[in-house]
Amino acid sequence: MKTIATLAATTVLALSLAAPAFAQNTITGVRQLDDRIDDIDRDARRDLGRQNDAARFGENGVVQGFRGSAALTASGTDDTADLSLAGRLTYGQGSWNHLVGFAAEYGEADGESDEEEFFLTYEGSRFFTPTVYAYGTGRYQYDNQTDNRQDAFLGLGLGYRVYNTEQVAWRVQGGPGIRYIEDQVTRDSETEAAALISSRFYYAFSDTVSLTNDTDILGSSSDYNVSNDFGVNFKVNDTLSTRISYNTEYDSDPSDGIKSTDNTVGISLVVGF
Repeated sequence: MKTIATLAATTVLALSLAAPAFAQNTITGVRQLDDRIDDIDRDARRDLGRQNDAARFGENGVVQGFRGSAALTASGTDDTADLSLAGRLTYGQGSWNHLVGFAAEYGEADGESDEEEFFLTYEGSRFFTPTVYAYGTGRYQYDNQTDNRQDAFLGLGLGYRVYNTEQVAWRVQGGPGIRYIEDQVTRDSETEAAALISSRFYYAFSDTVSLTNDTDILGSSSDYNVSNDFGVNFKVNDTLSTRISYNTEYDSDPSDGIKSTDNTVGISLVVGF
């Protein structure tokens, strides 16, 4: 079991900012530490924000009109180079919603590529009533470090909001699709029929304590994958928030030497002063 503990405390950031300006350089290592603190803080806040994802509540999944964001990071030395790019775009018009996301990472060491990843996702939905909607979804992933060099899915289906209140929100959706897989080693590819079933559940015990449980099941003739992310969120006050999560990933047909089940315990804590 992998255990990931993320602690983002602004006091550490304050100490680094209190250092003289001339100390913020690569030689002392303060700059790298400051960048790392920013990364940890961002990851912790993102993990805490999972309970409030845009599609979990309300009739429409996104705000009306266009909204978007993008980020780019790049770094390099004499021997290495790293580039990361990510972005998200949402568009809502009446009962129609569209969400597009992308991410790309490239790494190079000693003139040789050691990391090539690209992700692209799309989900569109159309609400017929406040509780019933149709959706279409697509995902493409290219990764030169995993079993599947290319992995893509295109599907459509129906969704239903079982509950939709401030205390309880639960929606389920599912439908058929097509999955494309290319093997990393042999480069053999296969296109097959598939099906996707998803569940998103939220329950608020109080204004400060809530839980979420998100489940996705993707099945095809070659194998099926299950992902379940359970989390409990605590907001003690405006300056202290934490999330404890337990994520399970299951692959019915893993490669030789790889476990079929991978469990991750996560703890995210954000403290402000």
